[in-house]
Amino acid sequence: MKSLRFILLFVFVSTTAFSQTQNPKKSEISNPITSSPAYAEVLLRKVELESSLEDLLVEFTDDSPKVKETRYELELMNKELEKIRAMNPNDASKLTLALGKLIIRKVQLEVDLWLLLQRYTEEYEGVKRARKKLVVFENAIKEILGK
Repeated sequence: MKSLRFILLFVFVSTTAFSQTQNPKKSEISNPITSSPAYAEVLLRKVELESSLEDLLVEFTDDSPKVKETRYELELMNKELEKIRAMNPNDASKLTLALGKLIIRKVQLEVDLWLLLQRYTEEYEGVKRARKKLVVFENAIKEILGK
């Protein structure tokens, strides 16, 4: 009788454990967006910027041009991460490493443009060139995402 109880208990525990591994909770299922190469690449850049900012703040004040530039780039990177997170999971296959690199380069061009606009007007040739470069990257990103 004891052996029958033991066998039934063993079968019950085994079945329960097996069913839990077969039907993971929704929170345990990996998110295809945040698991994508593009998301990882942009997140990596964000972490690098946060680390750089911490280093800069040891030596410089918040008013330092380099600190302001890093904060601005970090702000843009956070916005890009939010855009990626807001994407439809069905589009996760579009979130390639190449897309992540395009997004990072686009943000860097936005920072370059921001820096130029602090010194020059819209009519300055360097500003016009920077805008054109930025548009090229924005269009490439739109093409990949099908927008």
